[in-house]
Parts: sequence; structure tokens; C-alpha cells
Amino acid sequence: MDIRTVAVIGAGTMGAGIAQICAQAGWETRLYDAFPEGLENGMSSIEEFWDKGIERGKTTKEQKAEWSEKLSFWGDLSEAVSGTDLVIEAVPEVMELKQEIFRKLEKMAPPNAILATNTSGLQISEIAESTTCGDRIVGMHFFNPVPIMKLLEIVRHDGCSDGTIEVARMIGASMGKEAILVNDVPGFATSRLGVVLGNEAVRMLADGVASASDIDTAMRLGYRHPMGPLELSDLVGLDVRCDILNSLAESFGDDSYRPHDLLEKLVSEGSLGKKSGKGIYNWSDGERSERDDLPM
Repeated sequence: MDIRTVAVIGAGTMGAGIAQICAQAGWETRLYDAFPEGLENGMSSIEEFWDKGIERGKTTKEQKAEWSEKLSFWGDLSEAVSGTDLVIEAVPEVMELKQEIFRKLEKMAPPNAILATNTSGLQISEIAESTTCGDRIVGMHFFNPVPIMKLLEIVRHDGCSDGTIEVARMIGASMGKEAILVNDVPGFATSRLGVVLGNEAVRMLADGVASASDIDTAMRLGYRHPMGPLELSDLVGLDVRCDILNSLAESFGDDSYRPHDLLEKLVSEGSLGKKSGKGIYNWSDGERSERDDLPM
């Protein structure tokens, strides 16, 4: 299947990053969001990323101009997905919302378009079963920051066709990603491991084992992780982490997956991580610093 036109649904951190790499892959890319401020923020984050690349000598102004020509911003869903070959959904992790969007995509997108969800933990089968086109629905789980992280987790549910999986692999390769294929189990592979590690790191912080930065340093230097679990949790979003943990607990009937009390407290007070300016760390102008009102 030849991919020419892509629509990305949701202009948040993940959606903007996905749209950016689609444009960089040379595809006509349409970034849609239901809220004008969401589109503005998405546009700004992409521009900022490209400008920083130019400042650091990693990209050129000519490349930015070329990519910008491929990228457009849309406020009407039906128009955004019309004539597309691929639609990637990247809205908040709410099952009912995703099901509603895919029911709309089934009617609005071309009948041969691949329909992908970027969910990091919700079961693809539940999304697909809300439609009659489950054979072309697939999980394509990207990682933040999308333009930098090389992994793409392709998630196959029972109703997904082999052809859809092969196209998803081809799409990932065209984006410069290395794909792994996992079955549709709660948390897939990466989210299940990642949120459990992050939750345990929060428990260690709450128990006073070490400071947040020292816990993160332990995993970076001791296990060669590129980023510590607490910093990563702030980058992903503490609310997202809570949602995945609660989903795992309910799916497996195991409360050991439940988010730690400190994690729930931070979310309830609006400390969601980097996107809110404060989470496990303080984030000022994108720079990370230790909070003095948390343990250690």
C-alpha cells in the first residue's frame, strides 16, 4: 500500500509528534484537533522542535520549509480524513472517546484506509469491536518524544488482518522506527513494564529511599536507561500513568497495579508532569529541578 496522505487525530504532545514525523517522511499530513487552542499548541511545539534542530545544526531551514509544506492543520474531522491512506488517533486515554472517534472514522475515512490508535494501554479489540471494520484497525504505539524515540509498538488484536500488520510495519520503517509486534493484552509490553517500574520508583520516593534525581540516576547509570523512571513519568504525564495502572489493575483483577498514593495525590492536585509545569519535578522553561515539598 502506497501511503500518500495521513491524518493525525489529536494535536497534543503525542499527536503533534506523530504528525511531525509523518510530514518528515514526505507524506501530506493533516493534524486535526477539536479545539483551536489544541491546534495552536500542536503547531507551536512542532515549530519549536524544528527551530531547535536548526539551532543545533541537526536540520536546515530548507528541510523545515519542505516539511512545513507537507503539514496542515484542520478543525473539521470529516474534511481532515477525506482521501487519506492512514489515520492515526492520538486522543486522551478514554475508551468511550476512542470508540466514538473510530465509529466516525469508519464512516468518514476511505474504506481502504488503515485506522491506527496510539493508545498506550487500552485494548485494541475493544476499540475495534465498536466498528465493523476491525480488520483494518491496528495499534501503533509511539513513544515520547516521538521524533527522537526509535521504537514503535505494533499491537495486533484477533480481528486485525495480516495485511494491516504488514502495512503498519512498512509505515514504521518509512518513519525511521524499529517496530516490535505484540498481542493485544492489557498494557502490551512496554506500558506494562514501564508503568510498573515508574510506580515502584514513586513508592521508593515516598518511602524516603532516595531523592527523585538519585533514583533516576540509579537507573540511567546502573541500568543504562536513557531516562530515569520518574523523569519519564513526568514526560509521559502522571495522569496517563495513573490511568494505565488502574486499567491494568482492573484487567488483571490485581490491586498491586494500582497507582501509589503519592502518584494519585500529585494528579489530584494538578501536578501532571512537564505539561503542567510541575509533577514529580518542577519544570520551568522545560528545565527540570527537584521539588522541595516531596520526600527527600
